[in-house]
Amino acid sequence: MDKEFSDKIKKDLVYAIIPARSGSKGVKDKNIKTVAGYPLISFSIAAAALCPYVEKIIVSTDSERYAKIANYYGAETPFLRPAEISKDSSPDIEFMDHCISWMAENESVMPEYFVHLRSTTPLREMDVVNNAVKTILDAPSATSLRSVHPAPGTPQKWVVVGDDGFYQPIIHGMTMDDVNKPRQAFETVYIPDGYVDVLKTEYIYINKRMHGDLVKSFIVPESVDVDAVSDLNQVNEILELQGHPILEYLRNNFKTLDEVEL
Repeated sequence: MDKEFSDKIKKDLVYAIIPARSGSKGVKDKNIKTVAGYPLISFSIAAAALCPYVEKIIVSTDSERYAKIANYYGAETPFLRPAEISKDSSPDIEFMDHCISWMAENESVMPEYFVHLRSTTPLREMDVVNNAVKTILDAPSATSLRSVHPAPGTPQKWVVVGDDGFYQPIIHGMTMDDVNKPRQAFETVYIPDGYVDVLKTEYIYINKRMHGDLVKSFIVPESVDVDAVSDLNQVNEILELQGHPILEYLRNNFKTLDEVEL
């Protein structure tokens, strides 16, 4: 590895990275859609600001308007993401590699870790985010940490229909008799989600991979992931009925998006 790059990494230094491209097709401008008056992205920025481990918050976006919104709510946008890595089909590794490469050329100090917070998961509990960082700090051999929640069903019991019209277990090597076993006979399965990931700067720079093979487990409660208008409505309802510490933080420190002149 480039020694100059290695020398820039400060041990245990943690930044937050929040991706927010502008080209969402399912819900137009999803990342800045408002809930309780505040844009989705502001909830992830606030979650990072409330995490005592995080020293800097970076938003990776391809939009000048998104960048201005992110700046107002407390994030830095030192660059705009190129259009060619801001497509529907662009994998996450592209924006992370771009961020790290930019910092390697323009910054004198780089973090050892990035807390990856997606804008589409606004209702995080802060003790969970804090514990995610603590968990990977205590697991030096891990190439990353990724949050998961228990799957609601038992995918080992699922089947597909073959071209011949007969069922085939979705899990290779299983028989239809195996599929018919009670669910208690199978291991608990987890679904990766957008609650929180913690990534290693050096690993990404060297391997051009996001998570690697030694991904530290981190089980979280299931939370609303915003992918449709109905999800936005659900978040609004939860905030109206129950409130949330992150919403309280935003109200105490920032105006709603409609009140801000950008």
